[in-house]
Amino acid sequence: MRVSHNQPAPIDTSAEVETPEHVRFQHQVAGPARRALAYLIDLFIRAMIVGLFGIIVAIAGFAAGIEMRGVSTGIMAVIYFGVEWCYYVLFETLWSGRSPGKKVLHLRVITDTGRPLHYLDSMLRNVLRAGDLLPNLYALGLVIMGRDPKFRRLGDMVAGTIVVVEERFDVSERLHVHPIPSPFEMAALPQRVPISGEEMDALELFLRRAPKLHPARASELADIVAPIFRQTRRRSISG
Repeated sequence: MRVSHNQPAPIDTSAEVETPEHVRFQHQVAGPARRALAYLIDLFIRAMIVGLFGIIVAIAGFAAGIEMRGVSTGIMAVIYFGVEWCYYVLFETLWSGRSPGKKVLHLRVITDTGRPLHYLDSMLRNVLRAGDLLPNLYALGLVIMGRDPKFRRLGDMVAGTIVVVEERFDVSERLHVHPIPSPFEMAALPQRVPISGEEMDALELFLRRAPKLHPARASELADIVAPIFRQTRRRSISG
């Protein structure tokens, strides 16, 4: 059986972005469902803005008389055009790649090099929104997003941008060891502990979880881990 090497890469929910300084970051990309919810929120806000201006223009037109009704229609067309095409560019530029809908759902637009969104990037990706709308209700945009590993629509591909989920992490408090090591125990420790980074992470994870465990379970885990570090310590002394 022949295996084709030209098969597309499987769609994943994460994307690796490499900066020009060759620093790599892992981002969780935003899928169509989450982006659709953000779009609906922004659509509601845009409708409220246009509706508010519509009420103001209608009142002004009614006060000015029947000869101003045609002018009111033209003013509303300009307002609708401005809100539709400037809304995303304005917010994404001022809020570092976030519109109100994206902010609510913790989404952000960044460039595919990990840089913050620039004004020209936002303008380009939103000008091509008209193409994603074809033939109706973002049909073309959804098809393109579904076939792209990073869930990019046409505007994202041309502008070189992706929409990512902003993950929130709680900063852990300072690690406390109980009971506190005695001066004699501290003096017995080498200047550089001969353990790997993975072992250090495992030890820190155990010390952080120990207060939340039952004392018997914490002691059982300690009896398993302690001999491993004891052997490492002896090899360091003998070497």
